[in-house]
Amino acid sequence: MENYFISKREIHLYYADTDMMGVIYHANYLKFFELGRTALIEDLGYNYLSMEEAGYYAPVYDIQITYKKPLRYGDQAFVKTWVAHNDGIKTIYGYTIINENEEVCAEGTSTHIIVKKENFRPTSFKKAFPEWHMKYEKIKKRD
Repeated sequence: MENYFISKREIHLYYADTDMMGVIYHANYLKFFELGRTALIEDLGYNYLSMEEAGYYAPVYDIQITYKKPLRYGDQAFVKTWVAHNDGIKTIYGYTIINENEEVCAEGTSTHIIVKKENFRPTSFKKAFPEWHMKYEKIKKRD
């Protein structure tokens, strides 16, 4: 049993998501990460819209992905998402994309910072959203 919170969502794979080889096009995995991150945030009772209404954005600062096994149209797939790191300035989300056989198809991370909507200047997540930050501290993966 894991000692941290993992959100899991099904990914709907569409024919339009495939490339000429009949596999899910690599850039679509970034959408799957977004699906997972949004699901995790919603599972915790928060959402990006309330962040934006408060005057902030959470842009991607860095993204890493490793492809392990191709997904094809007709496969069943899921994204598992967790908070891998949260230091009050940046948050790193971890992701694993699995198929119906629990085989890892891709894994990676995305790093996000908080910026003020009016000027895009970075600000402290811990100060802007103290409750949200504390929730992440409680549920994040511990090394």
